[in-house]
Amino acid sequence: MTADLIGLYTASDALGLAEKVKRKEVKATELAEVAIGLIEAIDPQLNAVPLKLFELARERAVAPGDGLFAGVPFLLKDIGSLWKGTPLTAGLAYRRDYVCQIDTAMVTRMKEAGLVPLGRSNVPENGWCIATEPPAYGPTLNPWNPAVTPGGSSGGSAAAVAARLVPLGEATDGGGSIRVPASCCGILGLKPSRGRISYAPYADFWHGSVYSLAVTRSVRDTAAFLDATAINLPGDPYTPPVPDGTWLASIATPKKRLRIGYTTKAPWGPPLAPEVMAAMEAMITLLKELGHELVPHDMAGDLEGAWSHYNDVIAVETVLGFEELAKEVGRPVRQDDLLPYNWAQLERGRSLDALHYATSVHVMRDTAKVIAMDLDPFDAFLTPTLTQLPRPVGYWDMKIADYERYNALWTDAAYMFAFNISGLPAVSVPTAWTDDDIPIGTQFVGRFGDEATLLNLAAQIEAARPWTNRRPAICAGG
Repeated sequence: MTADLIGLYTASDALGLAEKVKRKEVKATELAEVAIGLIEAIDPQLNAVPLKLFELARERAVAPGDGLFAGVPFLLKDIGSLWKGTPLTAGLAYRRDYVCQIDTAMVTRMKEAGLVPLGRSNVPENGWCIATEPPAYGPTLNPWNPAVTPGGSSGGSAAAVAARLVPLGEATDGGGSIRVPASCCGILGLKPSRGRISYAPYADFWHGSVYSLAVTRSVRDTAAFLDATAINLPGDPYTPPVPDGTWLASIATPKKRLRIGYTTKAPWGPPLAPEVMAAMEAMITLLKELGHELVPHDMAGDLEGAWSHYNDVIAVETVLGFEELAKEVGRPVRQDDLLPYNWAQLERGRSLDALHYATSVHVMRDTAKVIAMDLDPFDAFLTPTLTQLPRPVGYWDMKIADYERYNALWTDAAYMFAFNISGLPAVSVPTAWTDDDIPIGTQFVGRFGDEATLLNLAAQIEAARPWTNRRPAICAGG
């Protein structure tokens, strides 16, 4: 690895690297070796990539094709997509021997795009946490400030992207797990509209409240990744409207004056931290300077009550997930296989009767409709991503065995799950850094199917207040 090649790699976003490969300015095999070398050198400080796929990367880089991201190194997440022949543990020692037997539809699209997987990124045990600290692999640290969490459950991907080990990483989101780590790590994270990317060969997860995409450093990479992976297939239960052009093209369309609602009132729990409030005020000022109309508006609906019901839906769905997993592992999961909260979640799911579950589903859906109708008058809606600064490592402790007590810790992410259950697209945009170099993101929410407006708005913010040249304390390439 030469210093020039490392410099080129760490200074470029994913599309920039793909363009260099297509122009034969650099070989995909060279990019793969740079990425491997950087992960080996830098990741011991972060623990973002516990499952290495270096030989697969070398094999893929030999003939990456001519797709949108041909030859670009990236990370799969250790929850979510199935890439045939790769491990997928979900941070569970119980699942350590699982190997994917098929490709999911999203992985088929990734392969067609020419992406080169370097490994699977770290996740919390079984995913239901907004930190990334599985006992099976150890905690992932934030490259900006290792004392605080990089977020979760896509914390491994976010830390690796922020530290420039890879230009993009797969991310999934069932309660903020794309947007929270993006905010904590000073990068971009878009949760697309419900149904934008097929779950195939599966129909659904959590009644359409789980989403897949990526975390990136640039808006255009997120737009292009959406172009590369978005697909609907026969039998998919949700089919959002499709734009006339590409999402990549949408970021360059002429700017329109948008009517943007905003709130600085936490749905429940403590008020915004002063630093978060200051970031919101700075964003509101910037949006006005960009020519948009800003309208104060506090969200309607009993979000705290819906949060409780959503957790019960997830608990029952988790029981089903472990029943299916037991067939693959060869034995049922035991209490000593799981952290105390995960066992408590299973016990909660097993204790709920059919009427309670059906009620929780109805509350979730009814609240989703209230949210969508309440925000429909706005072209976009602005909230904080997190109500507080990123918490210290260990704060979201899954050793807590009390189901209610653990879920009550999620008040920081109270703005997140509303857009999982409602299906609306939402993006976390880097907004500010504290004196201790801790990133703060703000969230923009769009109408169903309208990722284009969010991406165009994010591109305006990126141009006005560039963040891509900022580098964390732990970073490849200096």
